[in-house]
Amino acid sequence: MNKKRVLVTGSCGLIGSEVCLHFHHAGYSVLGIDNNQRAVFFGPQGDTSWSLQRLRRDIRGYEHHEIDIRDRESILRLVESTKPTVIVHTAGQPSHDRAAQIAFDDFDTNAVGTLNLLEAARRWTPESPFIHMSTNKVYGDLPNSLALVEKETRWDYADPKFRLGIPETFSIDQSLHSLFGASKVASDVMVQEYGRYFGMPTCALRGGCLTGPNHSGVELHGFLSYLIRCNLTGTEYKVFGYKGKQVRDNIHSLDVARFIHAFYQDPRVGEVYNIGGGRANSCSILEAFERIAQLSGKKMQFEYVDKNRQGDHICYISDLTKMRAHFPSWSLSKSLDAIFEEIYDATRGR
Repeated sequence: MNKKRVLVTGSCGLIGSEVCLHFHHAGYSVLGIDNNQRAVFFGPQGDTSWSLQRLRRDIRGYEHHEIDIRDRESILRLVESTKPTVIVHTAGQPSHDRAAQIAFDDFDTNAVGTLNLLEAARRWTPESPFIHMSTNKVYGDLPNSLALVEKETRWDYADPKFRLGIPETFSIDQSLHSLFGASKVASDVMVQEYGRYFGMPTCALRGGCLTGPNHSGVELHGFLSYLIRCNLTGTEYKVFGYKGKQVRDNIHSLDVARFIHAFYQDPRVGEVYNIGGGRANSCSILEAFERIAQLSGKKMQFEYVDKNRQGDHICYISDLTKMRAHFPSWSLSKSLDAIFEEIYDATRGR
């Protein structure tokens, strides 16, 4: 049996499946944990069973475990019996709109589920790097307190200090997070604490818009994937406030997986990184409408709702300076154009 084993939670999701494939190609045995909870949270459009079929087809010896990460005893037993050389935790309840309706499920999944995995790692494989997919929502709505300038198609930072985006030193305190953001803060801080308190190699990746052709995007989560599907199917897309000029930076799931592998190869203790596409891969909703219309030849059908989502960011760009300084061999390999083209081709093919 291959001694190098990666355990991936949320293995059928966008990032989890990409990590599984990336580590498989790098020569690791792959163990996946996923109970298709996304279909429970979001309905049929969130179903990831197709992704499980793909993993079983493309990864020889893929070992799947249909475990809920809230099931503490099952998680403890699995980590004890497998002792993975690296744990990549991508599972979670990902929507701050949905969290308000399922508060217990949200916190138990995001916070308690993460604790279950961390404690299992501490007991049975404390030297194995533990990489956690956190979120930029840990900053709450504090980025909205920054001075902004309104441009023709987007909002942007007025202060040149934030030209490259939001750094990891930005405060997570005294802001409105949504219940989802709060549960992710709990998991984020716990990942740091297990690193600092127990000396374990852990990191929390505070993701911006993580995207790619294998995303099962829905209205409540999955910005580009859902927007492009709406364009191709002629479904009306709802724009919630900010004149449609709200900005997100987009990173391809492959580049996320590549960074996770880089951290595994040169791990640090209790680290935090803002992981996104940076300014080069940023776009507003209006700009996204224009990009997909050019690809598909279809004008975007949308409805403007003059009320923003509570806690939503007006302009969010990830400052990648720290990532690049700690891991100079890593860089973005997928441009914004490439991301749009891949999602468009995959969606059309499906």
